[in-house]
Amino acid sequence: MTLPLNSPQLDLDGHHVHRFSHGLYIDGTWRPSSDGRLIDVVDPSSGAVIAAVPDATLEDAAAAVEAAAAAARGWRETAPRKRSEILRRCFELMVERSETLAMLISLENGKALRDARGEVAYAAEFFRWNAEEAVRISGEFGTAPSGTNRIVVDYEPIGICVLITPWNFPAAMATRKIAPALAAGCTVILKPASETPLTAYALAALYSDAGVPAGVINVLTTTNPGPLTSAMLADPRVRKLSFTGSTGVGRTLLGEAARHVISCSMELGGNAPFVVFDDADLDAALDGAMIAKMRNAGEACTAANRLYVQSGIHDAFAEGLSRRMAALTVGAGTKADTECGPMITKKAVDKIDRLVKDAVRRGAKVLCGGSTLDREGFFYPPTVLSAVPPDADMAHEEIFGPVAPITRFETEAEAIMLANDTEYGLAAYIYTRDVGRSMRVASAIEAGMIGLNRGLMSDPAAPFGGVKQSGLGREGGQHHGIAEFMEAKYIAVTF
Repeated sequence: MTLPLNSPQLDLDGHHVHRFSHGLYIDGTWRPSSDGRLIDVVDPSSGAVIAAVPDATLEDAAAAVEAAAAAARGWRETAPRKRSEILRRCFELMVERSETLAMLISLENGKALRDARGEVAYAAEFFRWNAEEAVRISGEFGTAPSGTNRIVVDYEPIGICVLITPWNFPAAMATRKIAPALAAGCTVILKPASETPLTAYALAALYSDAGVPAGVINVLTTTNPGPLTSAMLADPRVRKLSFTGSTGVGRTLLGEAARHVISCSMELGGNAPFVVFDDADLDAALDGAMIAKMRNAGEACTAANRLYVQSGIHDAFAEGLSRRMAALTVGAGTKADTECGPMITKKAVDKIDRLVKDAVRRGAKVLCGGSTLDREGFFYPPTVLSAVPPDADMAHEEIFGPVAPITRFETEAEAIMLANDTEYGLAAYIYTRDVGRSMRVASAIEAGMIGLNRGLMSDPAAPFGGVKQSGLGREGGQHHGIAEFMEAKYIAVTF
Protein backbone atom coordinates (compact mmCIF):
# COMPACT_ATOMS: atom_id res chain seq x y z
CA MET A 1 0.00 0.00 0.00
CA THR A 2 1.25 3.47 -0.87
CA LEU A 3 1.51 5.64 2.21
CA PRO A 4 1.76 9.43 2.39
CA LEU A 5 5.11 11.11 2.02
CA ASN A 6 7.39 11.25 5.07
CA SER A 7 5.39 8.51 6.81
CA PRO A 8 7.03 5.23 7.82
CA GLN A 9 5.29 1.95 7.00
CA LEU A 10 2.76 0.83 9.61
CA ASP A 11 3.82 -2.37 11.37
CA LEU A 12 0.28 -3.74 11.42
CA ASP A 13 1.23 -7.39 11.67
CA GLY A 14 2.92 -6.70 14.98
CA HIS A 15 0.03 -4.48 16.09
CA HIS A 16 2.43 -1.59 16.62
CA VAL A 17 2.45 1.75 14.85
CA HIS A 18 5.16 4.35 15.31
CA ARG A 19 3.96 7.89 15.89
CA PHE A 20 3.79 9.44 12.44
CA SER A 21 2.02 12.13 10.49
CA HIS A 22 -0.09 11.58 7.39
CA GLY A 23 -0.52 14.57 5.16
CA LEU A 24 -3.84 16.06 4.21
CA TYR A 25 -4.78 14.68 0.79
CA ILE A 26 -5.51 17.66 -1.46
CA ASP A 27 -5.27 17.80 -5.25
CA GLY A 28 -3.54 14.42 -5.37
CA THR A 29 -0.72 15.43 -3.04
CA TRP A 30 0.06 14.95 0.66
CA ARG A 31 0.65 18.09 2.66
CA PRO A 32 0.75 19.24 6.30
CA SER A 33 -1.90 21.56 7.67
CA SER A 34 -1.20 25.23 7.03
CA ASP A 35 -0.39 25.84 10.70
CA GLY A 36 1.39 22.52 11.31
CA ARG A 37 -0.97 21.32 14.04
CA LEU A 38 -1.63 17.61 14.53
CA ILE A 39 -4.41 15.38 15.86
CA ASP A 40 -3.44 12.41 18.03
CA VAL A 41 -4.98 9.06 17.09
CA VAL A 42 -5.66 6.76 20.04
CA ASP A 43 -5.87 2.96 20.19
CA PRO A 44 -9.10 2.38 22.17
CA SER A 45 -7.83 -1.01 23.32
CA SER A 46 -5.10 0.64 25.38
CA GLY A 47 -5.71 4.38 25.38
CA ALA A 48 -2.24 4.87 23.89
CA VAL A 49 -1.49 7.42 21.16
CA ILE A 50 -0.51 5.46 18.03
CA ALA A 51 -0.31 8.14 15.34
CA ALA A 52 -0.94 11.75 14.43
CA VAL A 53 -2.60 13.38 11.44
CA PRO A 54 -2.82 17.03 10.35
CA ASP A 55 -5.46 19.29 11.88
CA ALA A 56 -6.83 21.15 8.85
CA THR A 57 -7.47 24.88 8.88
CA LEU A 58 -9.85 27.14 6.98
CA GLU A 59 -7.04 27.73 4.51
CA ASP A 60 -6.71 23.98 3.93
CA ALA A 61 -10.47 23.65 3.43
CA ALA A 62 -10.40 26.40 0.83
CA ALA A 63 -7.56 24.62 -0.96
CA ALA A 64 -9.60 21.40 -1.03
CA VAL A 65 -12.61 23.17 -2.56
CA GLU A 66 -10.33 24.80 -5.12
CA ALA A 67 -8.83 21.42 -6.05
CA ALA A 68 -12.28 19.83 -6.37
CA ALA A 69 -13.45 22.74 -8.55
CA ALA A 70 -10.39 22.53 -10.81
CA ALA A 71 -10.96 18.81 -11.35
CA ALA A 72 -14.73 19.02 -11.74
CA ARG A 73 -15.06 19.61 -15.49
CA GLY A 74 -12.50 16.99 -16.44
CA TRP A 75 -14.13 14.33 -14.26
CA ARG A 76 -17.64 15.27 -15.36
CA GLU A 77 -16.60 14.91 -19.00
CA THR A 78 -14.75 11.63 -18.43
CA ALA A 79 -16.58 8.88 -20.29
CA PRO A 80 -18.87 6.81 -18.05
CA ARG A 81 -17.01 3.67 -19.09
CA LYS A 82 -13.71 5.17 -17.96
CA ARG A 83 -15.18 6.24 -14.64
CA SER A 84 -16.59 2.75 -14.28
CA GLU A 85 -13.20 1.14 -14.89
CA ILE A 86 -11.55 3.33 -12.26
CA LEU A 87 -14.23 2.47 -9.72
CA ARG A 88 -13.82 -1.21 -10.53
CA ARG A 89 -10.08 -0.87 -9.92
CA CYS A 90 -10.81 0.69 -6.52
CA PHE A 91 -12.85 -2.40 -5.69
CA GLU A 92 -10.07 -4.74 -6.82
CA LEU A 93 -7.42 -2.93 -4.80
CA MET A 94 -9.60 -2.96 -1.69
CA VAL A 95 -9.97 -6.72 -2.04
CA GLU A 96 -6.20 -7.13 -2.55
CA ARG A 97 -5.42 -5.00 0.52
CA SER A 98 -8.35 -6.18 2.62
CA GLU A 99 -6.34 -7.75 5.44
CA THR A 100 -4.14 -4.67 5.92
CA LEU A 101 -7.18 -2.39 5.85
CA ALA A 102 -9.04 -4.61 8.32
CA MET A 103 -6.11 -4.59 10.73
CA LEU A 104 -5.89 -0.80 10.46
CA ILE A 105 -9.61 -0.41 11.20
CA SER A 106 -9.32 -2.71 14.23
CA LEU A 107 -6.33 -0.76 15.48
CA GLU A 108 -7.83 2.74 15.36
CA ASN A 109 -11.51 1.87 15.87
CA GLY A 110 -11.19 -1.10 18.22
CA LYS A 111 -13.71 -3.33 16.50
CA ALA A 112 -13.09 -7.07 16.44
CA LEU A 113 -10.99 -8.15 13.48
CA ARG A 114 -13.80 -10.35 12.16
CA ASP A 115 -16.08 -7.28 12.08
CA ALA A 116 -13.35 -5.19 10.44
CA ARG A 117 -12.93 -7.81 7.71
CA GLY A 118 -16.66 -7.73 7.13
CA GLU A 119 -16.60 -3.95 6.90
CA VAL A 120 -13.83 -3.93 4.29
CA ALA A 121 -15.70 -6.45 2.15
CA TYR A 122 -18.90 -4.40 2.47
CA ALA A 123 -17.07 -1.13 1.76
CA ALA A 124 -15.44 -2.54 -1.37
CA GLU A 125 -18.81 -3.62 -2.76
CA PHE A 126 -19.89 0.01 -3.10
CA PHE A 127 -17.18 0.48 -5.71
CA ARG A 128 -18.15 -2.67 -7.60
CA TRP A 129 -21.86 -1.77 -7.51
CA ASN A 130 -21.35 1.84 -8.59
CA ALA A 131 -18.87 0.85 -11.28
CA GLU A 132 -21.85 -0.92 -12.84
CA GLU A 133 -24.22 1.98 -12.17
CA ALA A 134 -21.89 4.55 -13.77
CA VAL A 135 -22.63 3.24 -17.28
CA ARG A 136 -26.39 2.95 -16.69
CA ILE A 137 -27.30 6.59 -16.01
CA SER A 138 -30.15 7.30 -18.41
CA GLY A 139 -32.52 10.14 -19.23
CA GLU A 140 -36.18 10.43 -20.22
CA PHE A 141 -37.97 11.30 -23.45
CA GLY A 142 -41.67 11.93 -23.93
CA THR A 143 -44.33 14.03 -25.59
CA ALA A 144 -45.92 16.98 -23.81
CA PRO A 145 -49.66 16.45 -23.17
CA SER A 146 -50.39 19.44 -25.40
CA GLY A 147 -48.56 17.80 -28.28
CA THR A 148 -46.62 21.00 -28.98
CA ASN A 149 -43.19 19.77 -27.95
CA ARG A 150 -41.09 16.89 -26.71
CA ILE A 151 -39.93 16.60 -23.08
CA VAL A 152 -36.30 15.62 -22.63
CA VAL A 153 -34.92 15.04 -19.12
CA ASP A 154 -31.17 14.76 -18.67
CA TYR A 155 -29.43 13.80 -15.42
CA GLU A 156 -26.24 15.69 -14.63
CA PRO A 157 -23.72 15.54 -11.75
CA ILE A 158 -24.83 17.84 -8.96
CA GLY A 159 -21.37 19.38 -8.44
CA ILE A 160 -18.79 19.47 -5.66
CA CYS A 161 -19.83 17.33 -2.69
CA VAL A 162 -18.80 17.66 0.95
CA LEU A 163 -18.93 14.24 2.60
CA ILE A 164 -18.80 13.86 6.38
CA THR A 165 -18.40 10.39 7.86
CA PRO A 166 -18.42 8.91 11.40
CA TRP A 167 -15.87 6.83 13.27
CA ASN A 168 -17.83 3.58 13.64
CA PHE A 169 -17.44 2.39 10.02
CA PRO A 170 -14.44 4.39 8.75
CA ALA A 171 -14.20 2.51 5.43
CA ALA A 172 -17.81 1.72 4.56
CA MET A 173 -19.30 5.11 5.40
CA ALA A 174 -16.72 6.74 3.12
CA THR A 175 -17.09 4.41 0.14
CA ARG A 176 -20.90 4.44 0.41
CA LYS A 177 -20.72 8.17 -0.37
CA ILE A 178 -17.62 8.43 -2.56
CA ALA A 179 -18.49 5.64 -4.99
CA PRO A 180 -21.88 6.97 -6.17
CA ALA A 181 -20.61 10.55 -6.21
CA LEU A 182 -17.75 9.59 -8.53
CA ALA A 183 -20.02 7.39 -10.64
CA ALA A 184 -22.33 10.37 -11.14
CA GLY A 185 -19.40 12.55 -12.22
CA CYS A 186 -18.94 14.64 -9.05
CA THR A 187 -15.76 15.62 -7.25
CA VAL A 188 -15.66 15.33 -3.46
CA ILE A 189 -14.12 16.53 -0.22
CA LEU A 190 -14.21 13.90 2.53
CA LYS A 191 -14.02 14.87 6.19
CA PRO A 192 -13.63 11.65 8.18
CA ALA A 193 -14.00 11.46 11.95
CA SER A 194 -10.89 12.60 13.80
CA GLU A 195 -11.02 9.44 15.96
CA THR A 196 -10.46 7.14 12.95
CA PRO A 197 -8.60 9.06 10.23
CA LEU A 198 -5.97 6.47 9.31
CA THR A 199 -8.38 4.34 7.28
CA ALA A 200 -9.49 7.38 5.26
CA TYR A 201 -5.91 8.23 4.37
CA ALA A 202 -5.03 4.63 3.53
CA LEU A 203 -8.00 4.61 1.17
CA ALA A 204 -6.95 7.95 -0.33
CA ALA A 205 -3.66 6.33 -1.31
CA LEU A 206 -5.61 3.43 -2.79
CA TYR A 207 -7.78 5.75 -4.89
CA SER A 208 -4.67 7.35 -6.31
CA ASP A 209 -3.24 3.93 -7.17
CA ALA A 210 -6.53 3.04 -8.87
CA GLY A 211 -6.23 6.01 -11.22
CA VAL A 212 -8.60 8.56 -9.66
CA PRO A 213 -7.35 11.89 -11.06
CA ALA A 214 -5.88 14.54 -8.77
CA GLY A 215 -8.50 16.74 -7.14
CA VAL A 216 -11.41 14.37 -7.68
CA ILE A 217 -11.14 13.07 -4.10
CA ASN A 218 -9.74 15.26 -1.32
CA VAL A 219 -9.45 14.28 2.36
CA LEU A 220 -9.32 16.65 5.35
CA THR A 221 -9.05 15.81 9.05
CA THR A 222 -9.84 18.47 11.63
CA THR A 223 -10.76 19.05 15.25
CA ASN A 224 -12.69 22.15 14.18
CA PRO A 225 -15.36 20.66 11.88
CA GLY A 226 -18.06 23.30 12.37
CA PRO A 227 -16.23 26.34 10.98
CA LEU A 228 -14.54 24.31 8.23
CA THR A 229 -17.82 22.81 7.07
CA SER A 230 -19.52 26.21 7.19
CA ALA A 231 -16.76 27.73 5.08
CA MET A 232 -16.99 24.99 2.47
CA LEU A 233 -20.80 25.17 2.29
CA ALA A 234 -20.60 28.93 1.87
CA ASP A 235 -18.60 28.46 -1.35
CA PRO A 236 -21.16 28.63 -4.21
CA ARG A 237 -19.30 25.89 -6.08
CA VAL A 238 -20.24 23.36 -3.38
CA ARG A 239 -23.68 21.92 -4.16
CA LYS A 240 -24.06 18.81 -2.02
CA LEU A 241 -23.68 17.80 1.63
CA SER A 242 -23.83 14.15 2.62
CA PHE A 243 -23.57 13.45 6.34
CA THR A 244 -23.66 10.34 8.50
CA GLY A 245 -23.75 10.94 12.24
CA SER A 246 -25.91 12.02 15.15
CA THR A 247 -29.31 13.63 14.72
CA GLY A 248 -28.19 16.62 16.79
CA VAL A 249 -25.27 17.43 14.51
CA GLY A 250 -27.43 16.66 11.48
CA ARG A 251 -29.96 19.29 12.51
CA THR A 252 -27.20 21.88 12.82
CA LEU A 253 -25.80 20.99 9.40
CA LEU A 254 -29.26 21.12 7.81
CA GLY A 255 -29.64 24.65 9.14
CA GLU A 256 -26.26 25.63 7.74
CA ALA A 257 -27.01 24.06 4.36
CA ALA A 258 -30.39 25.78 4.22
CA ARG A 259 -28.68 29.18 4.36
CA HIS A 260 -27.00 28.35 1.05
CA VAL A 261 -29.77 26.17 -0.47
CA ILE A 262 -27.55 23.11 -0.68
CA SER A 263 -28.89 19.62 -1.36
CA CYS A 264 -28.54 17.35 1.67
CA SER A 265 -28.45 13.62 2.34
CA MET A 266 -28.64 12.81 6.04
CA GLU A 267 -28.16 9.39 7.63
CA LEU A 268 -28.76 10.14 11.29
CA GLY A 269 -29.44 8.41 14.60
CA GLY A 270 -31.29 5.17 15.19
CA ASN A 271 -33.19 3.44 17.97
CA ALA A 272 -34.00 0.13 16.33
CA PRO A 273 -36.65 -2.15 17.84
CA PHE A 274 -36.08 -5.93 17.68
CA VAL A 275 -39.50 -7.59 17.94
CA VAL A 276 -39.79 -11.31 18.66
CA PHE A 277 -43.23 -12.96 18.54
CA ASP A 278 -44.17 -16.22 20.28
CA ASP A 279 -44.22 -18.16 17.00
CA ALA A 280 -40.65 -17.15 16.06
CA ASP A 281 -37.90 -19.72 15.57
CA LEU A 282 -36.07 -19.23 18.88
CA ASP A 283 -32.60 -20.16 17.64
CA ALA A 284 -32.98 -18.00 14.53
CA ALA A 285 -34.14 -15.07 16.67
CA LEU A 286 -31.15 -15.48 18.98
CA ASP A 287 -28.78 -15.71 16.02
CA GLY A 288 -30.32 -12.55 14.57
CA ALA A 289 -30.21 -10.71 17.89
CA MET A 290 -26.49 -11.43 18.28
CA ILE A 291 -25.83 -9.98 14.83
CA ALA A 292 -28.17 -7.01 15.14
CA LYS A 293 -26.93 -6.15 18.64
CA MET A 294 -23.24 -7.10 18.59
CA ARG A 295 -22.07 -6.15 15.10
CA ASN A 296 -19.24 -3.73 15.84
CA ALA A 297 -19.92 -4.30 19.58
CA GLY A 298 -23.21 -2.44 19.25
CA GLU A 299 -21.60 0.73 17.88
CA ALA A 300 -23.86 0.91 14.83
CA CYS A 301 -26.82 3.10 13.93
CA THR A 302 -28.76 -0.01 12.89
CA ALA A 303 -28.00 -1.85 16.15
CA ALA A 304 -30.93 -3.44 17.97
CA ASN A 305 -31.45 -0.89 20.72
CA ARG A 306 -34.76 -2.10 22.20
CA LEU A 307 -35.62 -5.80 22.30
CA TYR A 308 -39.35 -6.50 22.63
CA VAL A 309 -40.18 -10.17 23.23
CA GLN A 310 -43.68 -11.66 23.51
CA SER A 311 -44.52 -13.31 26.84
CA GLY A 312 -44.68 -16.90 25.62
CA ILE A 313 -41.09 -16.91 24.37
CA HIS A 314 -39.66 -14.18 26.60
CA ASP A 315 -37.98 -16.28 29.30
CA ALA A 316 -36.36 -18.71 26.87
CA PHE A 317 -35.12 -15.84 24.70
CA ALA A 318 -33.73 -13.88 27.68
CA GLU A 319 -31.92 -16.95 29.02
CA GLY A 320 -30.50 -17.86 25.62
CA LEU A 321 -29.33 -14.33 24.84
CA SER A 322 -27.70 -13.95 28.26
CA ARG A 323 -25.82 -17.20 27.82
CA ARG A 324 -24.52 -16.19 24.39
CA MET A 325 -23.59 -12.65 25.42
CA ALA A 326 -21.76 -13.79 28.56
CA ALA A 327 -19.70 -16.23 26.50
CA LEU A 328 -18.26 -13.55 24.18
CA THR A 329 -14.52 -12.94 24.38
CA VAL A 330 -13.74 -9.31 25.20
CA GLY A 331 -10.36 -7.97 24.09
CA ALA A 332 -8.33 -5.83 21.74
CA GLY A 333 -9.86 -5.71 18.28
CA THR A 334 -6.63 -6.82 16.63
CA LYS A 335 -6.54 -10.13 18.54
CA ALA A 336 -7.79 -13.05 16.49
CA ASP A 337 -10.07 -14.46 19.20
CA THR A 338 -11.77 -11.18 20.16
CA GLU A 339 -15.53 -11.11 19.69
CA CYS A 340 -16.26 -7.80 21.46
CA GLY A 341 -13.70 -5.03 21.21
CA PRO A 342 -13.46 -1.74 23.13
CA MET A 343 -15.70 1.28 22.75
CA ILE A 344 -14.29 4.21 20.83
CA THR A 345 -13.61 6.50 23.84
CA LYS A 346 -13.93 6.65 27.60
CA LYS A 347 -16.79 9.09 27.09
CA ALA A 348 -18.66 6.38 25.22
CA VAL A 349 -18.13 3.93 28.12
CA ASP A 350 -19.37 6.52 30.60
CA LYS A 351 -22.56 7.04 28.58
CA ILE A 352 -23.27 3.30 28.43
CA ASP A 353 -22.66 2.98 32.16
CA ARG A 354 -25.04 5.87 32.83
CA LEU A 355 -27.79 4.29 30.75
CA VAL A 356 -27.42 0.89 32.45
CA LYS A 357 -27.44 2.39 35.94
CA ASP A 358 -30.51 4.45 35.09
CA ALA A 359 -32.39 1.36 33.84
CA VAL A 360 -31.46 -0.66 36.93
CA ARG A 361 -32.51 2.19 39.20
CA ARG A 362 -35.92 2.12 37.46
CA GLY A 363 -36.38 -1.62 38.01
CA ALA A 364 -34.47 -3.44 35.25
CA LYS A 365 -32.70 -6.68 36.16
CA VAL A 366 -29.11 -7.44 35.11
CA LEU A 367 -28.86 -10.91 33.53
CA CYS A 368 -25.19 -10.61 32.58
CA GLY A 369 -22.54 -7.88 32.55
CA GLY A 370 -23.82 -4.57 33.79
CA SER A 371 -20.73 -2.85 35.18
CA THR A 372 -17.53 -1.34 33.84
CA LEU A 373 -14.37 -3.43 33.56
CA ASP A 374 -11.21 -2.66 35.54
CA ARG A 375 -8.68 -2.80 32.70
CA GLU A 376 -6.82 -0.47 30.40
CA GLY A 377 -8.65 0.72 27.34
CA PHE A 378 -12.28 1.65 26.83
CA PHE A 379 -14.15 -1.59 27.45
CA TYR A 380 -17.70 -2.39 28.51
CA PRO A 381 -18.83 -6.00 28.87
CA PRO A 382 -21.64 -7.59 26.84
CA THR A 383 -24.73 -6.93 28.95
CA VAL A 384 -28.33 -8.14 28.99
CA LEU A 385 -31.08 -6.45 30.99
CA SER A 386 -34.64 -7.67 31.46
CA ALA A 387 -37.80 -5.88 32.60
CA VAL A 388 -36.51 -2.61 31.18
CA PRO A 389 -39.28 -0.04 31.76
CA PRO A 390 -40.42 2.27 28.95
CA ASP A 391 -39.34 5.36 30.90
CA ALA A 392 -35.69 4.21 31.08
CA ASP A 393 -33.30 6.56 29.28
CA MET A 394 -31.99 3.71 27.11
CA ALA A 395 -35.47 3.23 25.67
CA HIS A 396 -35.17 6.68 24.06
CA GLU A 397 -31.42 7.19 23.54
CA GLU A 398 -29.03 5.28 21.30
CA ILE A 399 -26.97 3.01 23.54
CA PHE A 400 -24.18 2.57 20.98
CA GLY A 401 -22.64 -0.29 22.92
CA PRO A 402 -22.96 -4.00 23.81
CA VAL A 403 -26.10 -3.70 25.94
CA ALA A 404 -29.31 -5.58 25.10
CA PRO A 405 -32.37 -4.29 27.01
CA ILE A 406 -35.34 -6.72 26.90
CA THR A 407 -38.96 -5.72 27.47
CA ARG A 408 -41.90 -8.13 27.58
CA PHE A 409 -45.03 -7.50 25.49
CA GLU A 410 -48.38 -9.26 25.09
CA THR A 411 -50.10 -8.29 21.85
CA GLU A 412 -49.21 -7.34 18.30
CA ALA A 413 -50.73 -3.91 18.76
CA GLU A 414 -48.62 -3.34 21.86
CA ALA A 415 -45.45 -4.36 19.98
CA ILE A 416 -46.18 -1.88 17.21
CA MET A 417 -46.90 0.88 19.72
CA LEU A 418 -43.63 0.23 21.58
CA ALA A 419 -41.61 0.01 18.37
CA ASN A 420 -42.93 3.37 17.16
CA ASP A 421 -42.52 5.14 20.49
CA THR A 422 -39.38 6.99 19.40
CA GLU A 423 -38.44 10.02 17.35
CA TYR A 424 -36.15 7.81 15.27
CA GLY A 425 -37.02 5.56 12.35
CA LEU A 426 -33.92 4.07 10.77
CA ALA A 427 -34.17 0.29 11.17
CA ALA A 428 -36.34 -2.38 12.79
CA TYR A 429 -36.23 -6.17 13.12
CA ILE A 430 -39.16 -8.59 13.25
CA TYR A 431 -39.11 -12.32 14.02
CA THR A 432 -42.22 -14.39 13.31
CA ARG A 433 -43.16 -17.42 11.20
CA ASP A 434 -46.56 -15.92 10.37
CA VAL A 435 -46.24 -14.40 6.88
CA GLY A 436 -49.33 -12.25 7.28
CA ARG A 437 -48.14 -10.86 10.61
CA SER A 438 -44.65 -10.20 9.25
CA MET A 439 -45.96 -8.01 6.44
CA ARG A 440 -48.61 -6.38 8.62
CA VAL A 441 -46.15 -5.38 11.33
CA ALA A 442 -43.45 -4.37 8.83
CA SER A 443 -45.97 -2.03 7.21
CA ALA A 444 -47.02 -0.55 10.56
CA ILE A 445 -43.54 0.08 11.99
CA GLU A 446 -42.18 3.52 11.14
CA ALA A 447 -38.69 2.76 9.83
CA GLY A 448 -36.83 3.13 6.58
CA MET A 449 -35.47 -0.43 6.71
CA ILE A 450 -36.93 -3.67 8.08
CA GLY A 451 -35.17 -6.96 8.73
CA LEU A 452 -37.68 -9.83 8.55
CA ASN A 453 -36.28 -12.90 10.27
CA ARG A 454 -32.73 -11.65 9.76
CA GLY A 455 -30.38 -9.57 11.86
CA LEU A 456 -28.45 -7.89 9.02
CA MET A 457 -30.06 -5.74 6.36
CA SER A 458 -27.26 -3.57 4.89
CA ASP A 459 -26.60 -4.23 1.20
CA PRO A 460 -25.04 -1.95 -1.45
CA ALA A 461 -27.84 -2.96 -3.81
CA ALA A 462 -30.57 -1.79 -1.41
CA PRO A 463 -31.52 1.77 -0.38
CA PHE A 464 -30.16 2.62 3.09
CA GLY A 465 -31.79 5.38 5.11
CA GLY A 466 -34.47 6.30 7.62
CA VAL A 467 -37.60 8.29 8.33
CA LYS A 468 -38.61 10.76 11.05
CA GLN A 469 -35.49 12.05 12.87
CA SER A 470 -33.27 9.37 11.32
CA GLY A 471 -32.53 11.34 8.21
CA LEU A 472 -33.25 12.39 4.64
CA GLY A 473 -32.47 10.61 1.39
CA ARG A 474 -31.03 7.18 0.68
CA GLU A 475 -27.61 5.67 0.06
CA GLY A 476 -27.05 2.59 -2.09
CA GLY A 477 -29.78 0.84 -4.05
CA GLN A 478 -30.42 0.22 -7.72
CA HIS A 479 -30.70 3.93 -8.46
CA HIS A 480 -31.42 5.67 -5.15
CA GLY A 481 -27.82 6.24 -4.09
CA ILE A 482 -26.50 7.67 -7.33
CA ALA A 483 -29.62 9.84 -7.74
CA GLU A 484 -28.61 11.74 -4.58
CA PHE A 485 -25.62 13.10 -6.52
CA MET A 486 -27.46 14.12 -9.70
CA GLU A 487 -29.77 16.91 -10.85
CA ALA A 488 -32.58 16.54 -13.38
CA LYS A 489 -32.47 19.03 -16.27
CA TYR A 490 -35.62 19.48 -18.35
CA ILE A 491 -35.28 20.51 -22.02
CA ALA A 492 -38.37 21.44 -24.03
CA VAL A 493 -37.78 20.52 -27.67
CA THR A 494 -39.81 21.54 -30.72
CA PHE A 495 -39.09 19.73 -33.96
